[in-house]
Amino acid sequence: MKYYAVAEIDVTDPSWVQDYIDKVTAMVERRGGRYLARTARIEKREGDRMPPQIVLIVEWPSKAAADQFYASDEYRPFLQERLSGARSELILVAGEDLNDAGEDRLNRL
Repeated sequence: MKYYAVAEIDVTDPSWVQDYIDKVTAMVERRGGRYLARTARIEKREGDRMPPQIVLIVEWPSKAAADQFYASDEYRPFLQERLSGARSELILVAGEDLNDAGEDRLNRL
């Protein structure tokens, strides 16, 4: 099953950004990830909180691929740079539709 990493990023120190983009893009692609969105063009439609500066969506071939990338030694220094130079929210979302998952799963919500 595909998984999607969804990140909301507010850059507080831009010094890390270009190197991160240049190097992490290739790392993601080598591990089977595919960027679906990396954008600052965000239109808020609902909710009370402020929208982030940047939203990023990466499609992964599996949860294992996403987890392996995130925990990799290769990515670790770039993760630390991002965490130091930005406020981020990152979630991993299963590529499933609860309507197709059966009544039992819906009843557990």
